[in-house]
Amino acid sequence: MDAQTASTSASGKNSLTIALLGYRSNPYSGGQGVYLKHLSKALVDLGHQVDVISGEPYPNLDPRVRLVKLPGLNLFDHAKPLHALAQGKWRDPINVVEWLSFLSGGFPEPLTFGHRLTRYFKRQRPSYDIVHDNQSLCTGLLGLHRRGYAVTSTIHHPITFDRDIALANTKDWGLRLLIKRWHGFLGMQTRVAQLLPYITTVSQNSKRDIGTAFGIPAKRITVVLNGIDTEIFRPLPDIAREPFHLITTASADQPLKGTQHLIPAVAQLVKSYPNLKLTFIGAPKSGGVTERQIQHHGLTDRIEFHHGISFEAIVQLYARASVAVVPSEYEGFGFPAGEAMACEVPLVSTDGGALPEVVGDAGIVVPAKNSEALAKAIGYLFDDAEARTRLSQAGRSRIVTEFSWQRAAREFVQHYRQVIRHES
Repeated sequence: MDAQTASTSASGKNSLTIALLGYRSNPYSGGQGVYLKHLSKALVDLGHQVDVISGEPYPNLDPRVRLVKLPGLNLFDHAKPLHALAQGKWRDPINVVEWLSFLSGGFPEPLTFGHRLTRYFKRQRPSYDIVHDNQSLCTGLLGLHRRGYAVTSTIHHPITFDRDIALANTKDWGLRLLIKRWHGFLGMQTRVAQLLPYITTVSQNSKRDIGTAFGIPAKRITVVLNGIDTEIFRPLPDIAREPFHLITTASADQPLKGTQHLIPAVAQLVKSYPNLKLTFIGAPKSGGVTERQIQHHGLTDRIEFHHGISFEAIVQLYARASVAVVPSEYEGFGFPAGEAMACEVPLVSTDGGALPEVVGDAGIVVPAKNSEALAKAIGYLFDDAEARTRLSQAGRSRIVTEFSWQRAAREFVQHYRQVIRHES
């Protein structure tokens, strides 16, 4: 049965066979592996068959979900990337392209994942009712669509925002060239986004920004809000909250995530709250901007970093904190905000991107890129126990009520069936 026939017959079935794609699916950070883990589980809970096709690093998945591995060179985690073509790996031209692009400062993984994906489908000829891409936007998707597969892609937010914010935060011409080179894959992603007939995204804000950045009509973009796993992310009443203990989750050296605004806010707060402590879920680069900023403000002994830890360990860190803060300049959705709220930690968030859609009136929202506003809101919560209690309860209630993966999976199934009907 060819892909087109499979899609046609599937439109009347109760159960779908679904391929979820992830070019990089880190299970503990970056959002993409988290997204694949929870969406795939929610889909199999509804009775559908799900394969996750992923490059390295691989996600942690429910046992009922099959992981199809498309290994690349994984150069960003490689101990010796210069030697990555050893042991005959140079014989694969895709590996050579990945290696050369990496050495020249590029980010080749979306492109090379697409080539490996095309090769896999040509060799294995798998039968899926729907192929759902998770922001690779690789040219291989167009090839699958031409071969008769029903294809949709989720764009969490346009990566053009990451590039533009990174450029705005540096004046060094050499670094600016590197930023532009690293984001070279955006040309491919823009072309693919414009040609794919079906796009989903995770917030109304992202829908507007994607339409503007990629030149896509709004009617082609469907919004399916993310879920938060409220069984994993939950309050732990047996762990006492520590006064003046802040917690944040961010990729420490990405300007998009706003750490450069949080550190000065913490330095300002220390003057009034000498026992302040900041727990950081993430890790800075050695000698990077965040590390230098922390040293400049004399905050080294007040900040602890946790990287690559389990979800349960993260939940225990949330349980100890008295206030959570999301300082991002931009978020397409904002998992850290939703997860903190689910753990009943009172939240201070910026208004960057879609964060107000997640937080609603269950947290304090301040302008992005404003250290003084962050410090003022955090200080307010440090001083007002009643406000902390009110917001912690409101946050948990909002996430449980409005952000479930079960709801997201049901909405995606409706979207899948619509795509299949239109493609048959």
